[in-house]
Amino acid sequence: MMKTYVKKLVAFLAASAVVFVVFSLLLSNGVINAYYKQIIMTVCINIILALSANLIINFTGQLTLGHSAFMAIGAYAAAAIYRVGLPFFFSLIFGSLVAALFGFLIGLPTLRLKGDYLAITTMGFCQIIVVVLQNIPQFGGAQGMTGIPADTTFAWVFFSMIITIIVLYHVVNSRQGRAMISVREDEIAAEAMGINTTHYKVMAFTLGAFFAGLAGGLYAFLMMFIEPTQFNYFKSMDLVIYVVLGGSGNFAGCIASTGILTLLPEVLRFLGNYRMVVYPLLLIIIMIMRAKNIRLSRLAGIFRRTGKEGDNNAAA
Repeated sequence: MMKTYVKKLVAFLAASAVVFVVFSLLLSNGVINAYYKQIIMTVCINIILALSANLIINFTGQLTLGHSAFMAIGAYAAAAIYRVGLPFFFSLIFGSLVAALFGFLIGLPTLRLKGDYLAITTMGFCQIIVVVLQNIPQFGGAQGMTGIPADTTFAWVFFSMIITIIVLYHVVNSRQGRAMISVREDEIAAEAMGINTTHYKVMAFTLGAFFAGLAGGLYAFLMMFIEPTQFNYFKSMDLVIYVVLGGSGNFAGCIASTGILTLLPEVLRFLGNYRMVVYPLLLIIIMIMRAKNIRLSRLAGIFRRTGKEGDNNAAA
């Protein structure tokens, strides 16, 4: 089992290194211009965000509609501590830890709620963070924080994404990850088996908040300007869409859906204002197609089981 995991890890790291070298060469030679470079970096940041939300939504079954609040906390904390004189790397870590702390403190009371109540509570928390940031003059208030240096590079976002994938994949395939999945499948049964469901939900919430804060810090130093409304609940809804379209607990699907949906508005930019109509329509079509594929796969499974039962009865 360990050998298989090590082989997969080595293969993934080798493939990641090849992808990084290829993109680095294309960027350095000017094949990919600055505009598309920023889009690619945004895709990497959104993948970090989507995977952190995926841990909470798909692996513990907790619907959060305020995940962008942790991105905002990480962005503002990293940018603020950088002004004090902390290096870029430590600013990112500081912002991530502050976001994780808020995830822990908010998770303790709110994760005792379930379903719609949890979703509404997290959405309210997101809006509170936005309003608070709008009323802190030291952070620029409603006008936002300016003067943030452009320290985020392609290497930073790419390897941050790779580390996020490795860490979260390791977590969900560990004993703690299996406990989180058991909470998602049947919380009552998990409690009956002696699993502290609140503990694992808070753990997932805190870890997800840490990586959301990391994404926020990278975003702040990429855009060089942040303002509170960039992190409102509409951003959280985007993350939920990425996660839902990616499939239940599917890392590859989550990454693919995030990449596609991040690029789609840019691909449709030639339509002007009409892209705001076309984009939602495409989302609806994708959701309908995905739902039909799920139903077809379930029907295929039923037919296979029925066929096997028929063969067994005939043999008997």
